[in-house]
Amino acid sequence: MVYLSIKRILSGIGIVLGSAILLLVLFTSWYTVDESEQALVITFGEASETVVDAGLKLKMPWPIQKVEKLSKETFSLQFGYEQEGGEVQSFPEETKMITGDENIVLADLVVQWKITEPRDYLFNAEDPRKILYDATAASIRSIIGSSNIDDALTSGKAEIEAEVRELLSSLIEKYNIGMSIQAVQLQDVELPNQEVRQAFTEVTDARETMNTKRNEANKYRNQMINEAQGEKDAIISRAEGERAARIEQARGDVAIFDKLYTEYQSNPEVTRQRLILETLEEVLPGAEIYIMNDDGGTVKYLPLQPLDRQQSVPEADQESGGGQ
Repeated sequence: MVYLSIKRILSGIGIVLGSAILLLVLFTSWYTVDESEQALVITFGEASETVVDAGLKLKMPWPIQKVEKLSKETFSLQFGYEQEGGEVQSFPEETKMITGDENIVLADLVVQWKITEPRDYLFNAEDPRKILYDATAASIRSIIGSSNIDDALTSGKAEIEAEVRELLSSLIEKYNIGMSIQAVQLQDVELPNQEVRQAFTEVTDARETMNTKRNEANKYRNQMINEAQGEKDAIISRAEGERAARIEQARGDVAIFDKLYTEYQSNPEVTRQRLILETLEEVLPGAEIYIMNDDGGTVKYLPLQPLDRQQSVPEADQESGGGQ
């Protein structure tokens, strides 16, 4: 009887153990991976397979294999501040750094990163996020330390962001911790106290005023140069026109002279008298010209009197005679 009872107890224990093992195998031999996840299958503590496709997956039961799931999403690392529940807490001691021209600024930024190699992320570092934070601090301090304060506070932020991302990416790749840097965004770069900020603002305003005045002076200079250039072109154009007119006039005078010379060669006496009469007409345009013949007669030449004048002269003579 005792033997049968012991046997029954052992059988019951075996059934319970078998059921437990069966349940363990049943519930630990499969797993699911979402679209936003990636998984690393670990066999006896060693990484054996990376799973990036979503769906239902099979594996060896625990404790032979286990699965570590990691997100595919983009994470944000806030350097120099923390934002929780709409409240921002700054850490100025972490963000205080010296520029290349020996000025102090406060710079904080956001680093966006993703897990690209789950094996390296889980096994190559005890705390990859801490390594990323330290690498970010080293990168921003290195770049700010080689930049001027004007670039850090004004137009050089985009270039500083690009240089920080490049340096940080090279460090993370060298550390081999399974991360990739997606973006680096500077949040605030400012001076450490209000007095310094006010002084820098005044300097910036003065520089902007100087640039404005310089641009206005350049604009006025260009306007004066354009006006002078226009006047010069106009003078040159008038001179060219006058030159061309005088050349054409000279050519016309030469042509007239050539024709007169040809006429003179054919009939010198008549041409000479004609030139004398035309010259007298030009010199004395209102005079009456008479040609005296050798026989004492007169011949009226040029200019011929108009008909109305010829008629008015006798009438005047008649009136004067009638008055007498």
